[in-house]
Amino acid sequence: MQFVDIAVNLGDPMFRGSYHGKTRHPDDLAAVVNRANKAGVTRQILTGTNLHESKLVLELAKEYNLQSTAGCHPTSTTEIEKYDGGEEAYFRDLEAFIAADRSDAGSKRIVSIGEVGLDYDRLRFAPRETQLKHLPRLLLLSKKFNLPLFLHDRHPEAHADLVRILGEVGFGGDWPGGVVHSFTGTVPEMEQLLKLGLYIGVNGCSLKTAENLVVAKAIPLDRIMLETDAPWCSVTSTHASHAHLPKGVVVVDKVKPEKFVEGKGVKGRNEPAEVVTIAHIVASIRGLPVEEVAKAAWENTMKVFFPGEA
Repeated sequence: MQFVDIAVNLGDPMFRGSYHGKTRHPDDLAAVVNRANKAGVTRQILTGTNLHESKLVLELAKEYNLQSTAGCHPTSTTEIEKYDGGEEAYFRDLEAFIAADRSDAGSKRIVSIGEVGLDYDRLRFAPRETQLKHLPRLLLLSKKFNLPLFLHDRHPEAHADLVRILGEVGFGGDWPGGVVHSFTGTVPEMEQLLKLGLYIGVNGCSLKTAENLVVAKAIPLDRIMLETDAPWCSVTSTHASHAHLPKGVVVVDKVKPEKFVEGKGVKGRNEPAEVVTIAHIVASIRGLPVEEVAKAAWENTMKVFFPGEA
């Protein structure tokens, strides 16, 4: 089996051993990438959450032969107006950054516009007015650069606004598509996204509750993608999905940070190899062989993010 983890925050300091500004174990980023490769996760798309982070993860993508996104997460949109030169300068620099990578002389490792969208669960980071103001312009980068969208959709009202704004900017069949990652909404909300032609990304946060499992079971196989959102969104013993963990399958053997051992993962920190676990859980929920789920997710991801290879 082979996998693409479509959402990895590989630039997070946890992969360098730093937690909340405190070093708790040695840098093991290279080992994390190596474990993923050995587990069959041959491709990773690294998430750019703002201009700075987009630049950081592009460099990591170059170093480790991966891909990345470029954009501005809804909770980061306050930085657009605080940027030196304001909104126009921010978008000028973001567009120049993407254009340079997509040029003949560029690495062409940026394969998506994201992370962009709306998040009304964490308005303390960015008020909805700020998120709504900048979303249309961020979405239109997808059309401008012919790159699929990597979307964030958190909260029922945010979902309604996202669907509305996608319509207002003309999102449709002449766009390069996209995925709503880490989906935690309802079946009707999921069906709205499918009607727009979007794909649905599933990770540990998408599988917390019994209601989440109903949604995961309802996603058409030809529209599902798999992800970890590492180092976040681990599957824990309190999640409804925990009962569907494959017996005897330990993708990453883990120890506590203070007992760090080279070659092992870290408890409380998700990593890209564990997208294999997500595939097993989704397969169990649906009563399907894991190979069938893995193959469908791979083909869907290749079609959207790597159309030249699909």
